[in-house]
Amino acid sequence: MPRPLLFLDVDGTLIPFGGVAYLSYHTDSPNPLLDRLDPAHGARLSALSCELVWATTWLSDANDLIAPLLGLPPLPVVEWPDDDPAEFPGVHWKTPFLVTYAAGRPFAWVDDELGSADRAWVSARHGGDAFLHRVDPRVGLTLDDYATLAEWRTRLAD
Repeated sequence: MPRPLLFLDVDGTLIPFGGVAYLSYHTDSPNPLLDRLDPAHGARLSALSCELVWATTWLSDANDLIAPLLGLPPLPVVEWPDDDPAEFPGVHWKTPFLVTYAAGRPFAWVDDELGSADRAWVSARHGGDAFLHRVDPRVGLTLDDYATLAEWRTRLAD
């Protein structure tokens, strides 16, 4: 049986946006936002034993610029269509595409823009287990978030 998917957003999730004094991890990076990318995320994500998938507007740039800084191999990337997605009131535009990508496989999705409408939409349309976890964009993924994801992964394995 394949491992569950873990869809990863970048901005606001791996790269925090505000409210904290930032540590500068990568001062020689080509993008100043990458200075905020904590390299410890790579090992923490890998420890979750999920198939990691970029679910970000960074697209393949996530593999070129972010994965190496985290010590991760290139990851699959959700390709967003060029045309405007169908809109569902209150549902994040990524939600339908991630459900389609998952194709019934269990998945977790970490993003800073998730809400109750997304959870309801996924619950009604996805045949497998799904865990949507909102991250505070001011601080990004924290140890508490990783603990919550690990609990989900353990429940899934039972």
